Amino acid sequence: MQKLVRITTIPLSLEKLLEGQLTFMNQHYEVIAVSADRRRLEKYGVNNKVRTFWVEMTRAITPLQDIQSLWRLYRFFKKEKPLIVHTHTPKAGILGMLAGTLARVPIRLHTVAGLPLMETTGIKRQVLDHVETLTYKFATRVYPNSFELEKIILKLGYAKKNKLKVLGRGSSNGIDSTYFDPADFSSSSKIKLRKELDILELDFIFIFVGRLVKEKGINELINCFVRLHKIKPEISLLLVGPFEQDLDPVDNKVYDLMHSHPKIFLTGYKQDVRPYFAIADVLAFPSYREGFPNVVMQANAMGLPAIVTNINGCNEIITEGENGLIIPVKEENKLYAAMLKMLSDSSLREMLAQKARKLIQMDFERVQFWQILLKEYKELEDLNKHD
Repeated sequence: MQKLVRITTIPLSLEKLLEGQLTFMNQHYEVIAVSADRRRLEKYGVNNKVRTFWVEMTRAITPLQDIQSLWRLYRFFKKEKPLIVHTHTPKAGILGMLAGTLARVPIRLHTVAGLPLMETTGIKRQVLDHVETLTYKFATRVYPNSFELEKIILKLGYAKKNKLKVLGRGSSNGIDSTYFDPADFSSSSKIKLRKELDILELDFIFIFVGRLVKEKGINELINCFVRLHKIKPEISLLLVGPFEQDLDPVDNKVYDLMHSHPKIFLTGYKQDVRPYFAIADVLAFPSYREGFPNVVMQANAMGLPAIVTNINGCNEIITEGENGLIIPVKEENKLYAAMLKMLSDSSLREMLAQKARKLIQMDFERVQFWQILLKEYKELEDLNKHD
C-alpha cells in the first residue's frame, strides 16, 4: 500500500482540523501523521489507528530549530519513500514542502486554512510573504479551503491559478452532522451543565469557541458584551477555548474583565464542544481572519445562528439573513448592534436557527468531503504514473 504522510505543526490541528480524516484515508493508504508534541501525537496515533512520526516544530520564526526539523523530515522521507506528503498550517507547510522536494516525494500537497500573516506588518510580513511563496512553489498543488481565500492568494501573487484548487464547496474537513446533532442533548443534561457552570437557567447565552486571542475579535466581543449586559442583565457569555497571551494577547483590561465579570464564563480548551453549543443561543465569532472556520459550521449544525465578520470562509458558510448575520471586521458598534438584534428579535433568531442545520448538511457534510479528497489523491496518483 502506498504511503501518505500528513503533517501539521501541532497535534491539536490533527485532532480538530482533520478530525476523523486520517482514519478514513488509512483504508486507502498507509497513513503517517507527523507533528510536534511527541506525547500528544502518539496518543493521537493510538486513538486514530495511524502511524506517527514526531518532529519538533514551532509556530514562531525559529531558523535554527527549523533547519533541524527540515533535516529530520528529509531523512524520514528518504527512508519511508511516501507517494504523497500533504501539509497543513504555515510552518508544517514550508518544512514539509521543502523536505518533500529535496527527498523527491512525487506528490506534494498543501492546504491553506487562513493566512496568519494578514495581521502582520513590516519586516516580519516580508519574511512571511516569502515563506508562503516558497511553500506554494515547492508544492505540486495548493488547496485554499475557501473560494475567497483563493482570490486573496492570487491577489498577493503567491501562486498561479493553475496550482490552486478549492475542494468541494470549501473547508478542510467538512462537518459530521450526525456527531454535531442538537437532538443528542436532553433538557435535563443542559440544565445540569448550566448549573455546573453557574449560569442561570433562564439566561440568554452568547458563545464563542476558539483561541482567546486578539485576532479572533475577543477585545471587541468582551467590550460589546459588557455594554449589552448593562441594559440586558439576563445574559451570559460563554468562552470555550485556550488563551495564547504569549502569541497574540488580548488587551490587559479585557483579560481582567474576562476573569472578573460575573456573567463571563471561561471553560478553557475542551475536546468536546457540543454540550456547550447545546446550552447556547447564538455564536458570536468576530474574527479578523479565517480559512474556513470549523466552529461556524459546528454551531450551525447544532442549530445555532451565528454572528460572523465579513471575511473569507465565514461569509461562505453564513448567508446574511439565512443562517446568521454578517458584520464588518473590527467594528465594535456593528457587533454590538448584531448581538442586540439577536437578543431582542426572537422570531428572526428562530428563523435563522431553523435554516442553519439544513444548510450545513446540504453543503458541507464531512463524508462527502472525504470522498472528494480521496478522488483528488487518486487522480494525482494516476497522473504521476503517466509522468
